[in-house]
Amino acid sequence: MQKVIHRAETRGHFDHGWLNTWHSFSFADYYNPDRIQFGLLRVLNDDIVKPGMGFGTHPHNNMEIITIPLEGQLEHRDSMGNGSIIEAGEVQVMTAGSGITHSEFNPSKDTEVNLLQIWVFPRERNLTPRYDQKRFDTSKMKNEFLTVVTPDGAGESLFVHQDAWFSLAETDDGKEMKYQMHSGNSGVYLFVIDGELEVNGDTLKNRDGIGIYDTSELSVKSLQPAKFLVMEIPMN
Repeated sequence: MQKVIHRAETRGHFDHGWLNTWHSFSFADYYNPDRIQFGLLRVLNDDIVKPGMGFGTHPHNNMEIITIPLEGQLEHRDSMGNGSIIEAGEVQVMTAGSGITHSEFNPSKDTEVNLLQIWVFPRERNLTPRYDQKRFDTSKMKNEFLTVVTPDGAGESLFVHQDAWFSLAETDDGKEMKYQMHSGNSGVYLFVIDGELEVNGDTLKNRDGIGIYDTSELSVKSLQPAKFLVMEIPMN
C-alpha cells in the first residue's frame, strides 16, 4: 500500500475578498511540484463565495468537472444554453470536452456558498460538451457509501468519461466501513468534509485528504461523527 496525506493547513490558500479558496493540488497562483495531481485527479478546490459574487464567464476544455455544493446555492450558466441553480444535496457534472464557457455565481443576497470543485482528466480528448445535475437522497449516505458519480451512470449516479467512482458518506461516532476498489488500476483520494476519521491507520480531521493506492481496500472508522468524500480514480 502506498499513501500520501495532505493536511488541511498545507493546502494552497487565497482570500480574494469575494472568494476564499483552498487548493489541494496546484491551481492558478498556487504551485507545488509535489502536488500536481493524484492519478488522474487534477483539481480539488474548496471554495467559499460571498453573496452576490462569483466566477465570470471563462473557458474550459478536455476535463470532467464535478461540483458538489456543501452549503448554500450556486447559479450556473454555460455556452450550451444551460442555466440552473445547484445546492447542497445535489451534484453537477460537466464534460468540457472540445470546449465550453460558463459562469458560476452565488445568487443569494445574504448567504455564502461553500462548494467543492473537482477536475478529472477524461479518457478521451475533444468529447462533445455535456452538462447534468442531480439531487440525491442524503439519507442514503448515513453510515453507507452513496455513489454519486460512476463511469456508466449505474443506478442513480451521474456519469463521467473516466473510470472514476465518487461516493459520499456521513457516519456516526465509532462506525467502521470498508471501501472496495472497482479496479486494480485505481487509487482512492478521501477528503474529510467534517469530523474525524481513521483511514487505514491514519487519523484525519476536517478538510484533510489522503490518497491511497496499491491496495484493494480502504478501512474507515469514525473517531467522531464525520462526513467525507471518496474519489476512486485511475492512477495512470
